[in-house]
Parts: sequence; C-alpha cells; structure tokens
Amino acid sequence: MSKVFRAWDVDEVWLFPASVQDFVPPGHIAHLIRETVREGLDLRAILSQYDEERGYPPYHPGMMTALLLYAYSQGIYSSRRIDRACHERIDFMAVTGLSYPDFRTISEFRKRHLGALSGLFVQVLGLCRKAGLVKLGHVALDGTKIKANASKHKAMSYGRMRGAEEKLAAEVAGWMKKAAAQDAAEDRQHGGERRGDELPDWVANKERRLAKIREAKAALEAEAQAAAGQGAGEDSEVAAKRGRKGQPPSGVPEDNAQRNFTDPESRIMKTKDGFIQGYNAQAVVDAEHQIIVSCDLTNQGTDSAQLPPLIDQIKANTEVLPKQVSADAGYASDANLKGLEEREIDGFVAAGRQKHGTAAPAAGKAKEGSRLAAMAQKIAGQGYDSPYRLRKQTVEPVFGQIKQARGFRQFLLRGLDKVKQEWVLVCTAHNLLKLTAFG
Repeated sequence: MSKVFRAWDVDEVWLFPASVQDFVPPGHIAHLIRETVREGLDLRAILSQYDEERGYPPYHPGMMTALLLYAYSQGIYSSRRIDRACHERIDFMAVTGLSYPDFRTISEFRKRHLGALSGLFVQVLGLCRKAGLVKLGHVALDGTKIKANASKHKAMSYGRMRGAEEKLAAEVAGWMKKAAAQDAAEDRQHGGERRGDELPDWVANKERRLAKIREAKAALEAEAQAAAGQGAGEDSEVAAKRGRKGQPPSGVPEDNAQRNFTDPESRIMKTKDGFIQGYNAQAVVDAEHQIIVSCDLTNQGTDSAQLPPLIDQIKANTEVLPKQVSADAGYASDANLKGLEEREIDGFVAAGRQKHGTAAPAAGKAKEGSRLAAMAQKIAGQGYDSPYRLRKQTVEPVFGQIKQARGFRQFLLRGLDKVKQEWVLVCTAHNLLKLTAFG
C-alpha cells in the first residue's frame, strides 16, 4: 500500500475570494502596523496634498504610508525591493490589500511626502507613551556614523582642486585646439557636412569634470568667506580667554578642506572601521523599552554640540524633560553640563574614555574644580551602581537593531535636509516596531 499525500494542485481555482486578514496569522506585525496607521495616526498633512479631482485615482496615501513604515520595520528600504516584496511576500500583500504600486510610485510618494512622513515620529512616540513604554526616568544619547549616498572617492580637497583645475583647464584648451584642427580636416575630407563645432566625448567629459571642480571650489571658498564674516569675533574672544591674541579666519579654505561631488553636504567621517563619506545620526533613547524619544542628524563629525538641542527636542516631543541623562565622552563639555544643571536634569556624562572592565570612565583632561572634574568624581564614586552603566545597554543596542538587524547602513537620499528626514523615518519605524512588540 503506497503512502497517501495531501493534494498539491497549483492550478486549483479558489471557490471563495481570499481575505487579506487570512494571509498571515492574527497578531502578525503586518496587521498591527497597518491598523496603527489606519486608526492611530493623523494623516491629514499627507491627505491634504491630494486636492485635484481630475486624473486617474492614486493609491490610497494611508496604504502607501503603511507600506513604507512596514517595509522599514522589515529592513527593506529600496523602492525596487519594496515593489518586489508587494508581489512576492504575503505579509506585504496583507498591508497593501493586494495593491501593487511600482517602484517609481513608491519612490515619488516618499520624496513628495518626506516632511509629513518624518512628522509622524511625534505621533508614534505619543502612542508609545500611552502604551506605557516611555517613562523618561533615564535616557541615553549617542551618535552613529552612517554612509551617505555618495562615494568617499568622489571627494576632493581644496588643494587638489586648485592643481586639478589648472591641469584640466590646460588639457581642455589643448584639446579644443586639437578638435578644431580635426574638424577642419574632416570638413576638407567630407565636404563640410558637419557644423564644425561638435566636440568629441572625451573633451566633453573633461569639461564636465572641470565644471564640477570649479563649482565645488567656489562653494568651499564661499563657506570660508562666511566663516570669516561670522566667526572672527567669536574666535578672537576664545583665544583671548586662553591668553593669546586671536587670529581671525582668513576667508580662504584650508588645503585639506574637502567637498564631495555627489553629495556636497556629506562629510568624510572617522569610524572604528575606517573613514566613510557620511553623516552623524543622533538619537536619545528611553531606558524603559528602548524607545527613541528624540533624534537628529548632522554633517559634523563631533557630538558635543548635539546634546542641548536633543534634550530640548524631548521637551517639544513629550512636554516633559527626563530625570536622568547619560552620554559618553563625546558630549563632555562645561557648557553641556551647565545646560543640564539649568534644566534640572541629573546628568551622567563621561569626562574621558572608559576602559573595558573598569567601573567608571577615566577623568580625561578635566581640570580640578571644573564641572567635568566634578562629574568624573560623581560617576567614579558610585562605581558599578552609577546610572551611567545604563548608557551602553540603552542606546547602543538601538543602533545595533537599526544597522545590523534591519540593515540600515546607507542613506538613500542626498542633501542634509532630506537625509535628516530619512533618519527620522527610520527612527519612526523603530518605535512602531517596539510599539507592536510591547504595546
């Protein structure tokens, strides 16, 4: 007697139409995110953009919003990969209700509504607070470097620009002369059928590169002039406090000042794995359930200036300030510690680096009697019981979840403003994922 198997008929037609509710089990994250967008978020900022009565009806903005947030929660960011998932994955079909927007539609929706989509961060954070996931007893902040949508090999220093501009200008001038002679010879040979002003592709490519270099060189010079106009007084004042005569900015870029041709607002940044062309993404995370309570992004490699605005953003997002804040030595400055005191926040900011296996960070270069020295003593005095220990287990796992678990290691968009909004969208998806897991 042969073994009987269950039927496997791929050509069988369903008698009753399927429901998207049946595609994935009840309680699946696809259902939760879809219904959160449908019932829990105010999408008027997006819906108000559709006031044209004519034309073919577009995909529902609510569906497109849910699709993007669900895709980001699953570590899928490319519009082409999202398009493919809509056709291949039943969890995506449960979100879209069997709609299949193509990658151009997805990309254009994201670009058109990027500001409104990033504005959903505060709404999702509010839902997390209502679910009891945010306590604001202790928060930790940190920054992480993320690659820009540009290659570091497409950057050039101001010193190299000057040399390359002179060299390319001479080459192009020589090729212009050569091209003119070549055109004249071809006119004699072919009877003048060509206009005589066309240039070979190899000349045009060099001309475009020369134009790019001149544009980047002018931008660096403009930045240097702006710095000379705005920072002269401040630099002189700082120098005077140090007991030496201040030297105002020269208004001329340093030879090592760099600019990227693909994304000029990105910067070369140092990471533990080497140098990248990227941005510095910032996040403040609540210790209760690793909810991001404020976030920002900058093209500055250092973190120190980011602490005050990130803390103030918590107040703007939640209407309250946290009781405790922890941060590593990158945020250590007298001004930052003073700002925490003025806001009546119990701060735990490392004055120096913490060696593995030690109970507290080193005092670094903190001067005796300064706020930094007092902070170093405060953290060291409490040892392993100091709330500073919460920093690593609060904020660093969030960056691990975003970059490693969900694979967000490079921005899709270019330009500081767009990349900043893209980072907010990534943080919104993170919080939404936490809400559906714990809420």
